[in-house]
Amino acid sequence: MTVDLGPGLVLALALLLALAVAASLVGRLGIAREQVVAAVRAVAQLAAVSLVVAAAVQTLVGGIAFAALMFTIAVWTTTGRVGVRDCWPFTALALLAGVLPVLGLVLVSGATPVNGTTVVALGGIVIGNMMTAHTLTGRRLFAELRDQRGIYEAGLALGLQRHEAIGEVIDPVTAEGLVPNLDQTKTVGLVTLPGAFIGVLLGGGSPLQAGAAQVLVLVAIMAGQACTVTTLTWLIARGRVVPADLRSTLHA
Repeated sequence: MTVDLGPGLVLALALLLALAVAASLVGRLGIAREQVVAAVRAVAQLAAVSLVVAAAVQTLVGGIAFAALMFTIAVWTTTGRVGVRDCWPFTALALLAGVLPVLGLVLVSGATPVNGTTVVALGGIVIGNMMTAHTLTGRRLFAELRDQRGIYEAGLALGLQRHEAIGEVIDPVTAEGLVPNLDQTKTVGLVTLPGAFIGVLLGGGSPLQAGAAQVLVLVAIMAGQACTVTTLTWLIARGRVVPADLRSTLHA
């Protein structure tokens, strides 16, 4: 797949955005404005970032610096989406619990070269997916704590510690944030051909190399998200990552 940088690309983007907005308006999703802003930001950001990345990947230090910037933005984004902006140090800890072991194991194993390009490419994929896992899990668990306050209070009445009572509420739904990646990993090659696979092919790699790269990425994401979600759940149960409206309820 190649894309021509010309009028056809502009037309396709405009039509796709119009379709997205139209579907949102018809379905009363309430996100039409957000979709337009997201599309405009994506174009502007990718145009600017492409120039920065080209310079950053030239050295390992540059790659690490750019990955750190991506991580910072990921923390800011997910804390805002979940409503725990003032808990950002603990959110950063949860994301790091998934990012650092995964990148460390992949780079140390020799599966990929240790350079700026690898750090930016693999780091961007891993960081983005840890952010997604944090957002999905946080929103689901906090919604459950709001809806199931009675179970939490019953646990306390029975003598459970606060983190144990919170666990009674959130443990049954904690893994839901991991489902998208699990489904993608199970069906890769049958339902989807994700970006890493296509990227290697477009870069001149063989189908076997493309498949190996994609498996590495998917398993890395699976491992990292499990670490992030486990850490986040531990922090939530102990009142370290809690939205303001739940703090008095949970005595955080």
